[in-house]
Amino acid sequence: MSDKIALTAEIRTDVGKGASRRLRRSGEKIPAIIYGAEDAPQNLTLATNELAKAMQQEAFFSQILDVLVDGKSNQAVVRDLQRNPASGKVLHIDFQRVSANKPINVSVPLHFINEEQCVGVKIGGGIISHNLNEVEISCLPADLPEYIEVDMQDLDIGYAIHLSGLALPPGVTVVALTYGEDHDITVVSVNAKRGGLEEEEELAAEADTEAPPTEGDAEAADDADGGDDE
Repeated sequence: MSDKIALTAEIRTDVGKGASRRLRRSGEKIPAIIYGAEDAPQNLTLATNELAKAMQQEAFFSQILDVLVDGKSNQAVVRDLQRNPASGKVLHIDFQRVSANKPINVSVPLHFINEEQCVGVKIGGGIISHNLNEVEISCLPADLPEYIEVDMQDLDIGYAIHLSGLALPPGVTVVALTYGEDHDITVVSVNAKRGGLEEEEELAAEADTEAPPTEGDAEAADDADGGDDE
C-alpha cells in the first residue's frame, strides 16, 4: 500500500454561499467540510495547489487520508466532490471521518492484470470487454485495499468474471452482493471479435440460400419466358 496522503486544512469561519464564491474566486483556496465519527462537522479551507497535487494520485479517492485541521490529525475518506461542469474545477469537497472499529463503504479501483496473456485473446483472438472499473466494498479501515486485482490469464472466449468471482482480501466484502444474487453483475468478459469465424459462417449460409442463378438456370428461364410469349 502506498504512503498515506496528507492534506493540511484550516477552519473556515466565514461560511455561506457568498463566502464560498469569494473563496473560490481567489483561486488559492477551496471550501470543504469534514464530518462523522461522532465529532461535530467542521467547515474547512484547503490550498488549491495542494489539493490538485493530491488528486493526481489514484489512491486519493479510495484510501484513508490524513486531514490535518489546526495540527490535529483526522483519518477520513472523500465522500463527495463537486466540480464546475464547464471548467472541471473543484468547487467543494466533503470528507468523512472514519473510526477504526466501524466498517466503511468505499469504491476502490480494479486493476486488470495478464490481459496480454489472456487465453481468450492470445489463443482465441477475442476481445476484452470491461463492464466495471471500480467496485464498492465494505471493510474496517485497517483492511481497506488500495485496489483489487482481476487476473485475466485463464479467461477464455465466452466467459466472464462476476462480482462473486473477485479475489478479495480478508475482511473485505462487495456491497452489491449483500442485496442478493441478482446483483452479481459482470465485471469483465472476453467476447469473439465481430467479423470472426462465426459471422463468416453465417454470411456463407446466407449466400447459399440467396445464390444467384447459374448460366444454365438463366437459359432455362429464358426458354420458359419464350414459351410463354408464343
